[in-house]
Amino acid sequence: MSANIQEVATAYAPTALGAYSQAVKANGFVFVSGQLGIDPASGELAGESAAQQATQALRNIKNILDAAGSGMENIVRATIYLKDVDDFAAVNEEYAKVFIASVKPARVAFGNNMIPKGALVEIDAIAVAGE
Repeated sequence: MSANIQEVATAYAPTALGAYSQAVKANGFVFVSGQLGIDPASGELAGESAAQQATQALRNIKNILDAAGSGMENIVRATIYLKDVDDFAAVNEEYAKVFIASVKPARVAFGNNMIPKGALVEIDAIAVAGE
């Protein structure tokens, strides 16, 4: 791999479920892989609702960005994958609690997805790398 591409990993987020990194830092950005609402301590989904799982997924993203020397305030793009599009309002409510700055990340959300481990939500993000 190029010296300009670095893997980002932390014990404060779930280990990858496949052949990918928790995040990759490259060219001034941090690309965070899709995060499920898995509690890294237990390895289990953090609740049965999409809102609970979204809260944990966002916490996992925060921990990965912290490990990368970045932060939630540096996210420029996010994608939300929902098993059931009817969960959008509940997930959006949890998402809005995290992104309170005047400039919110660009975002897209998809419903009716099959998500690993029977999860109800998955969130990925792209952030500007920290200084």
